[in-house]
Amino acid sequence: MATIDDVAKTAGVSASTVSYVLSGKRPISAATRHRVERAIEQLGYRPHAGARALASARTNVIALMAPLRVGVNVGVIMQFVAGVVTSARAVDHDVLLLTQDDTTGLDRVASGSMVDALVMMDVEDDDPRIPVLVGLKQPTVLIGLPRDPAGLSCVDLDFEAAGRTAVRHLLDRGHRHVALIGSPPAVLERHTSYAERMLRGFTTACEQAGATFAVEPAESSVAGAYDAVDRLLDSMPGVTGVVVHNEVALPHVLAHLRERGKSVPGDVSVVAVCPTDVALAMQSPVTSVDIPAEAIGRVAVEMVVARLGGDQPAETRLLAPVLTDRGSTRGAPR
Repeated sequence: MATIDDVAKTAGVSASTVSYVLSGKRPISAATRHRVERAIEQLGYRPHAGARALASARTNVIALMAPLRVGVNVGVIMQFVAGVVTSARAVDHDVLLLTQDDTTGLDRVASGSMVDALVMMDVEDDDPRIPVLVGLKQPTVLIGLPRDPAGLSCVDLDFEAAGRTAVRHLLDRGHRHVALIGSPPAVLERHTSYAERMLRGFTTACEQAGATFAVEPAESSVAGAYDAVDRLLDSMPGVTGVVVHNEVALPHVLAHLRERGKSVPGDVSVVAVCPTDVALAMQSPVTSVDIPAEAIGRVAVEMVVARLGGDQPAETRLLAPVLTDRGSTRGAPR
């Protein structure tokens, strides 16, 4: 295995010059830098991670806080994680995954020199972790949008616009009795940001159009989906349009609608808010507003790198929703 001395000998420079090329701590002429970089490539030299961290005061590690809480869909969470991890590797960073939902691990990781930056998921409207994050020396990017970001960068799907988009798709087809089968009660009770914004977009669009509407939270299970459908059909037997924002419940919502004698889209039009692969995995593909989880993860890493470079102020990026019609909606039945 090549050493820094091997690189120095091949490039005809001192070991300290190689170190300066790697760390960027001192200006090195373009010609010398080129010789060192060519020697590194030729020898396949890889600096030891600990030595590199000491030389540059960087660890090339990003902490990703993705708490596995009640009501969280692990499959969708892992799509966000995949976006963060693949993008981090593309810029020579590793990812340290934190799955607890308190600040203990956050303090331990950030107080030392374990990570260069943090990305935090499952953000609540008034998230108790934000004051801790604001006090850290490492830059933080939130996947979510709290009520007060407190100077932290944020990225997410514009869930409020997603709710409006789903409702308007149904309204444009003549539906005036619509419903939202939404997130689990535990997610709503935590005032999780994406669920709150989705609910706000849905209700606002219905109220502005003068449509009759209902909201039914659903546990992420077969029983939870069946209960939500039963409550909905019992309270609003004339419902003709349903928005489903619950990936686990979605297939069971569709199945129980059929069991209750409601064909899709003949009797009830259905729009899902979910990742594309979930919508395509149904027995019949479902019209959906895509949750671009991997893309959001990639943008989060881009924002982290920009903040580490010191040339990017805190910002909020909300990705515009995109609806794809796959035939699970049609004009409201008379």
